[in-house]
Amino acid sequence: MESERRPRLSPAIADIRRAIRDVLPAAGESVLVGLSGGADSLALAAATAFEATRAQVAAGAVIIDHGLQHGSADVASAAAQQAQNLGLDPVIVRRVHVSDAPGGEGPEGAARSARYAAFDQILDETGASSLLLGHTLDDQAETVLLGLARGSGATSLQGMASESGRYLRPMLAIRREQTRQFCSDSGLTPWNDPQNADPRYARVRVRQNVLPVMEAELGPGVAEALARTAAQLREDSAALDEMVLEFIEEICEPAEAGIAISVGALEANPPALRQRIIRFVVESEFGVSLERVHTLAVSRLVTDWHGQKALDLPGVRVNRQDGLLVFTAQR
Repeated sequence: MESERRPRLSPAIADIRRAIRDVLPAAGESVLVGLSGGADSLALAAATAFEATRAQVAAGAVIIDHGLQHGSADVASAAAQQAQNLGLDPVIVRRVHVSDAPGGEGPEGAARSARYAAFDQILDETGASSLLLGHTLDDQAETVLLGLARGSGATSLQGMASESGRYLRPMLAIRREQTRQFCSDSGLTPWNDPQNADPRYARVRVRQNVLPVMEAELGPGVAEALARTAAQLREDSAALDEMVLEFIEEICEPAEAGIAISVGALEANPPALRQRIIRFVVESEFGVSLERVHTLAVSRLVTDWHGQKALDLPGVRVNRQDGLLVFTAQR
């Protein structure tokens, strides 16, 4: 049972409420909170309910039941009851189907895809301006470490954005221990997801083993340093993207069934900008995300040209002809 005592304004409550206050829309609009029942999302929901009332913003909650664990419907129902007790309205529980097809995204990726598809649908149905997510600084640090381990480049090392379209992550500067303290100070009982302690998941191993060892060996502040790194890389990436957008119209031209880029213009740019241009053009024109090995292969058609045949990459074909790199959809 939840305590009926009035929460004292502890530092944890003050910090999290302030983080929510900074992202709420104008009076008369509405927001939703993604609620699992865990400490992070429960603290987010409680702080949003409090601040939204003061800001005259309508606030509701969305609970996604992935159906992956025994008793998941009961967990979703309990989270919905907590949201109602907090005064959130509407409270929407949505059951999703998580595909487990072989060769797909894996269980975590498939659950995430199903969850965000449901979020998108609910945002459209309700007309809410945004959906708040309970990712913390610790989640950000784990994301950066996982990206580093996979060698997936600056894009992964940027971690999660505080704003991604209609999705807001107001607690990226809040530590996980603060959300637990918020719940304790507020008399809220969070749900402890058993998957958060399951070492089969890479993120759990990072949380339980890797980060504690780094803190022990390198000193405190590792998580904060990783989060700062993500923020700095995001700033750098935004600047480079701006340069690409300004430059790309000058060096690209339509081609039959595709698009072409001037070889001379690509060659005149440093490798980082050259590969970003290639990656950006392919993703925007064909909806394909190239990996580094692919952009390096395309770059060799620019800097190491000796009459190579066309490159057949995932979803796109690249051919050099008449001083142009011609990109066409892969049949």
